[in-house]
Amino acid sequence: MKNLPFWILVLLLVSCNETQKKESDQLNKETTENKEVLDNQLLDTLQYQTFNYFWEGAEPNSGLGRERIHMDNVYPQNDKNVVTTGGSGFGVMAILVGVERGFITREQAVERYEKILNFLEKADRFHGAWPHWMDGETGKVKPFSKKDNGGDLVETAFLVEGLLTVSEYFKDGSEREQKISERIEKLYDEVEWDWYTQGKNVLYWHWSPEYQWEMNFPVGGYNECLIMYVLAAASRTHAIKPEVYHEGWARNGAIAKDTTYYGLETELNYFEHDDAPIGPLFWAHYSYTGLNPKGLSDKYADYWKLVQNHALIHYKYAVDNPKGYKGYGENQWGFTSSYSMKGYAGHRPGMDLGVISPTAALSSTPYTPKESLQMIAYLYKDADSLIGKYGPYDAYSQSANWYTPRYLAIDQGPIPVMIENYRSGLFWKLFMQREDVQNGLDKLGFTVTK
Repeated sequence: MKNLPFWILVLLLVSCNETQKKESDQLNKETTENKEVLDNQLLDTLQYQTFNYFWEGAEPNSGLGRERIHMDNVYPQNDKNVVTTGGSGFGVMAILVGVERGFITREQAVERYEKILNFLEKADRFHGAWPHWMDGETGKVKPFSKKDNGGDLVETAFLVEGLLTVSEYFKDGSEREQKISERIEKLYDEVEWDWYTQGKNVLYWHWSPEYQWEMNFPVGGYNECLIMYVLAAASRTHAIKPEVYHEGWARNGAIAKDTTYYGLETELNYFEHDDAPIGPLFWAHYSYTGLNPKGLSDKYADYWKLVQNHALIHYKYAVDNPKGYKGYGENQWGFTSSYSMKGYAGHRPGMDLGVISPTAALSSTPYTPKESLQMIAYLYKDADSLIGKYGPYDAYSQSANWYTPRYLAIDQGPIPVMIENYRSGLFWKLFMQREDVQNGLDKLGFTVTK
């Protein structure tokens, strides 16, 4: 080749480089496509297992989600058949995931929803609000604590949020499906949101016919309860005034006092009675299973920035790992209220016991897809002992060499729902297209952009 003219050598080199580039581009494309296939397979598996908690694992009489499922069949409180109001709100959405992903038929879902509505219509309610827990066989209130034996407006809001997406899904369906929608709308209209203000400009969490307002829990933000105020404002029959939101939830604007943590703005002041800069990650999930934070803002916050930064702060905290716990890092992160070594505990940066709760990262997939998928891949490829019949177990700690083969509805429920919002936006579309929801958001001063 040394006798070839210079210009021919140049052409040969260019041709060779172009061939190598095409081969490299093709290899990169195939690698990307293969990763997407694997990611989708992982998400399919994860959604199926967590959906099944609310399908096969449901309490048989009511069709609702059990508060807890222990694979070791040990129930110290004898509460195997207790059903959860809020967790069942996520559960009725999970059933729609089952329909959309082909795990069950539409007809099977209709039959289950009819059973659920038969139960909810007859179950204990207190000025339209269901209790936190109910006996799955009788529908009678199961006290959450001594004085918490009446209506729980926050748990009711999570249930209604889920039911309204089901109503939207079936409203233009067959006559049988439309009847489901009509029954849900009636239940929603019967919730007396305004009554739970006691005539003041704030919503109260609890009321009991025995203890009245003695729980005395006015709900001020920021926490997991934003959806309660949105639904209360959106109500066609028992709506709250805007002042209830601005003075009660937003605390006359004090909610907007944010901080910076791990280089990210928190947007709002987390905790009404605590100086902690960030909360557990379920706060970024429960209200947003239906309420779409993308493009949502009011005079206090950009809600997409809020939830995304919330998740990223948890991720950065785990990577930083200031306490030096075993396992923390890019593939293992996320902290929320869950089972712990000594019962149930709240976990978050600043209240860190070395426990990772998989739902925290997995339910954050819409906000942090790369970081969440890393966690999902780790669990299914490198830590399958942490996976059971209904998906990842509730919590684990490598530092304590501990995990529990147990599940909680409020942790499993957001996983299939939020992953579906990441994949198709299904529940965000269904909830946000409602005229009453849009009216409620407008009433409270929210702006929704696309």
